[in-house]
Amino acid sequence: MSRTKGLVIVNTGKGKGKTTAALGLMFRAWGHDMKVVMLQFVKHSIVGEHRAAQRMGVEMVAGGAGLTFRGDNAEKNEQMAKELWNVATEKINSGTYDMVILDELTYAFQYGWLEVDEVMDVLRHRPVKVHVIITGRNAPQALINFADTAVEIMDVKHHRRQGIKAQAGIEF
Repeated sequence: MSRTKGLVIVNTGKGKGKTTAALGLMFRAWGHDMKVVMLQFVKHSIVGEHRAAQRMGVEMVAGGAGLTFRGDNAEKNEQMAKELWNVATEKINSGTYDMVILDELTYAFQYGWLEVDEVMDVLRHRPVKVHVIITGRNAPQALINFADTAVEIMDVKHHRRQGIKAQAGIEF
């Protein structure tokens, strides 16, 4: 017995690959002629995935001020996160998209820019067929419990600890 419904999937953990896993789902959905949008809550520049998405005709919005710490441009980052969440809410509820990816959304919870209950309320009342993928470290337990699928990606070994810098095609 199977039923089709939109899923909430959370990719969290300290390991590398949370966004990459979401991009894999985006690519798979696109291959099934599904309408997909990715909203990035931390990233601010055009990187490799933006170039690929543009060629594929997939909408991708970078709505952050870049990797941040709580004190760095706190007001600007909070404002940008709230504005992007408003856009995300519209896209989730529009009925236009089959999949909405909320990349690095968990940082907005960590820094107090968004409330997890508000986000879960929107997810709870979204159109039944809309898949929502959420990525980022330290996903709140309430969100993990709410999700249909939650994956924790572990950091076993990373090249940056060997002094190797971020590289095009790997990190961006």
